[in-house]
Amino acid sequence: MLLGYFLALFVGISLGLIGGGGSILAMPILVYIFHFNPQLATSYSLFIVGISALIGSIKHYKLNNLNLNTAFVFGIPSIVSLLLARKFILLQIPDVIFSLNKIAITKNILLMVVFAVLMIAASISMIKNKTSENKLNLPSKNKLAFVGFMVGIVTGFLGAGGGFLIIPALIFFAALPMKQAIGTSLFIIAVNAMIGFIGDLINNVHLNFQFLLLFSFIAIIGIFIGTYLSKKVDGNKLKPAFGWFVLVAGIYIIAKEIFF
Repeated sequence: MLLGYFLALFVGISLGLIGGGGSILAMPILVYIFHFNPQLATSYSLFIVGISALIGSIKHYKLNNLNLNTAFVFGIPSIVSLLLARKFILLQIPDVIFSLNKIAITKNILLMVVFAVLMIAASISMIKNKTSENKLNLPSKNKLAFVGFMVGIVTGFLGAGGGFLIIPALIFFAALPMKQAIGTSLFIIAVNAMIGFIGDLINNVHLNFQFLLLFSFIAIIGIFIGTYLSKKVDGNKLKPAFGWFVLVAGIYIIAKEIFF
């Protein structure tokens, strides 16, 4: 448990420093260290990442790194798809999807494997570090809204903030500079995650709030550290290293869920 709470710090640091990656760390910590059911862990992850991102977005707003117009163009479609995913996709998947001989593919295995595949895809993006500023791209609200809708599905199904998807979209389709993309990403993550979490409460998901608040408090400390470091360290230079870590973690999750 001490290891888990220590790692909670890095959930916030990741969000504060590079504007994403919080849920990529939170989900494996909740499932493999604290032993929460994967579906329940998505609810915990939504709150932890959401409240941490909210604090971070407030700090970035004070630094004039938050573009609210872009956030709404992206955020409204993502909220709609998030609620649809939580209500009509996640809840409708049977506990045992199919079984063959003595091998059963359950909802929990599916969630973790899909999450791991997403981790690997995100890690490749981070390693290649393609989120550098590109001022040749012109803003495209339609494309931005469509990407927002797709990110909402990811957020709803996996409890992932989607910062690693949001930041490239804000740079390439909204022509935001990197620092504004990070601040705006945190705001979008916060709104999406908290709405998803509230939806879970309405659906009578039972949570350990003492644990949730403690984990979130530590993650919030991490986001202050990450935001401070973002002023001193270029987040783009850290993304490849973080990407390699995420790649190894994603491969481990797939191996554990399928082969062990």
